[in-house]
Amino acid sequence: MTKIIGIGNALVDVLVHLEDETHLNRLQLPKGGMTHVDRPRYEELAAAVSTLPHKVATGGSAANAIHAMALLGDSVGFVGTVGADTMGTLFATCSRERGIDARLRVCDEGDTGVATTFITEDGERTFATYLGVAPQIEFQPDPDFIGDDAILHVEGYLVQDHDFIEHVMRTAKEAGMRVSYDLASWNIVRADHDFVQHLVQDYVDIVFANEEEAAAFSGQDDPEVALRQFAAMTEVAVVKVGRRGAMGQRGQQRADVAGLAVHAVDTTAAGDFFAAGFLHGLIHEWTLQRCLDLGNRTAAEVVQVIGTQVSRERLRANLL
Repeated sequence: MTKIIGIGNALVDVLVHLEDETHLNRLQLPKGGMTHVDRPRYEELAAAVSTLPHKVATGGSAANAIHAMALLGDSVGFVGTVGADTMGTLFATCSRERGIDARLRVCDEGDTGVATTFITEDGERTFATYLGVAPQIEFQPDPDFIGDDAILHVEGYLVQDHDFIEHVMRTAKEAGMRVSYDLASWNIVRADHDFVQHLVQDYVDIVFANEEEAAAFSGQDDPEVALRQFAAMTEVAVVKVGRRGAMGQRGQQRADVAGLAVHAVDTTAAGDFFAAGFLHGLIHEWTLQRCLDLGNRTAAEVVQVIGTQVSRERLRANLL
């Protein structure tokens, strides 16, 4: 069986459900945005959150996708870095319990990264992310870890370290792995456009983008334009278009799926779960249409719960 290995920031999500935007305004966090914070600011937010109802769960873009694929029954692994603290222990324990072959570097000095996530009644997420030691990742794939056939799923947030992400992709290709790449954020794509284009062109086999990321990549609002550009550079290209669904292309094969009408309470990890569903279909040699459909339905499951806590039983019963 093809193994999917994720690499990215190993984070713990602290999920806070808000009735209104009062706390966001008081904490000076822009609604819907993602703000990187330092340790003093993180401690300030942690103190504020301690008085509010909240949940704690593992997070991080690539880690979320791998978590979902583990729930779907796939062979998966993860590469990341945590601190020698309670949050790091939580991340490692949860990974092990889900059957994830997690190769975690543990730093004795520094903290596990935490994404404090404020969720308003409309399902919108506002992130305050303290990366801690998460970016201090090491990647040297050994045959016992990657097996005979593997796909490396890379989260786009790693683009902030050009040398490292290129090392990761180049090393993966040299090891015979296919590279799956989720662009992660439109502002990252815009800020590093030429470098992102270089990665897609020279290393990536499977690319995922949402509508905003696609526009930042192509420079045009029409997602069809970006899909054609991606498809000319990669083996498989996927552009998600929100409530309208998703579109994909593999060589000359093109497919589309319509959006699903569900009550979204939290859009955390929707794109990550889409990638998981799509990749599940891909490694089982499904048609492009079926891959898109499963990605769509997997994303629809996670937006109906707070965080990523979809049960294995529910996911398999509803999807497989």
